[in-house]
Amino acid sequence: MDPAFSRTYLKDLMYIFNDKSERMMEKLEEVADGKTPVHMAHLINCVTLDVICTVAFGMNLNLMDDAKIPFTKVIDTCLKGMSKYIHNPYMQYFPWHWNYVKGVENAAVLLRKIGKECIDKRKAAILRGEEVPQDILTKILKTAEQEEQVDDEIMLDNFVTFFVAGQETTANQLAFTVLELTRQPEILEKLRAEVDEVIGSKRDVDYEDLNKLTYTSQVLKESLRLYPPGPGTSRWIDEDYVIEGIKIPGKVTAMLNTYIMGRMEKFFKDPLKFDPERFHPDAPKPYFSYFPFALGHRSCIGQVFSQMEAKTVLTKLLQRYEFKLVPGQTYKMMEAATLKTKDGVVCTVWPRGGKQMKKD
Repeated sequence: MDPAFSRTYLKDLMYIFNDKSERMMEKLEEVADGKTPVHMAHLINCVTLDVICTVAFGMNLNLMDDAKIPFTKVIDTCLKGMSKYIHNPYMQYFPWHWNYVKGVENAAVLLRKIGKECIDKRKAAILRGEEVPQDILTKILKTAEQEEQVDDEIMLDNFVTFFVAGQETTANQLAFTVLELTRQPEILEKLRAEVDEVIGSKRDVDYEDLNKLTYTSQVLKESLRLYPPGPGTSRWIDEDYVIEGIKIPGKVTAMLNTYIMGRMEKFFKDPLKFDPERFHPDAPKPYFSYFPFALGHRSCIGQVFSQMEAKTVLTKLLQRYEFKLVPGQTYKMMEAATLKTKDGVVCTVWPRGGKQMKKD
């Protein structure tokens, strides 16, 4: 799958990142009166799901126009089911859990059914020699065909993984970033200054702009340190090891938690302070204590994709709008397979440069 995530290919996706982000900006324009509560986490989730559907599978859901499409609910159900199963792997054996388990199973079946239909339709179009979208699905299918490794079940597993991981984690990162910025006026001001300098009044963010958004990258990285959507990863320990004087037996799985390590004084000074300067280009790199996308050969293949998308959405938001949490919102988080905001980042929004309207 690596060719489908090369920078050369991803560069050509900027128009999709821009287009889907622009739809969110248009949606915000409808409610940017400084009074109407806006569920920012939900809107961002719609953007990232729209992006992954279009970029990866050539599916145009237009969730901003019709958020009732069942995809978001299906994915949310699957994620929560995964989380509950991890905490209680025997839950399906207890009658009082059966209705819930059945609901999760139905959601997973529906997601896989949609995936199978999508894959079969694309494979048939390729075989007929039809013109097909040059998206990630096409690239994967053609590469698999060349390598004679077309395994439909594995392909289906990957489809489901892309749907879940390709939108949920980026959406959560952006939601946490917006949440944190509501109490970081100095950081927000510095971010806006960079956006003004690099983007100005342009409608679209260019690929060449992304590398110039240095401070934006620092803010997004710091957000991932304190609030990693994927709080940890695991590795198989094949043989006995002694690490820091502790014997780790072979043939076990080791769980590694970037959420905990990111909040340890041992690795980060004043760890609970939101400080993007930790990730200044000249700052020491936090090797092996910071891994929101994992590390090594099993690191996240979509890391560059994710951060290109996150920069585009955040930049457009900061360019156009001011935002403030509504009363009663908290900075708490919750775990549902991924780490997400507890209250949904409900804000009032108004045009940048305009005055927030007082409530009637």
